[in-house]
Amino acid sequence: MLIIYPSKKFEKSYKQLPKQIKIKAKQKDLIFRENPFDSRLKTHKLKGELKECYAYSVDYSYRVLFHFINRKTVLYLDIGTHRIYQ
Repeated sequence: MLIIYPSKKFEKSYKQLPKQIKIKAKQKDLIFRENPFDSRLKTHKLKGELKECYAYSVDYSYRVLFHFINRKTVLYLDIGTHRIYQ
């Protein structure tokens, strides 16, 4: 199972999410911890300035932005709509 470290930005963004999105995010986090590339997450590598990062889908609009520190450790960078890519 993966070890997840949330950044301060992630924690701040998470607190501001609607309750329903927080529930979905927790469900997706459990899936992510077992298999970060589970098809239900739609995990994808980013391009451009974020080329070292990945994202997975919480739902149609919300994403979790993250970075692999190593094979077993992940840093959650942010959570939110597509604005997190800016």
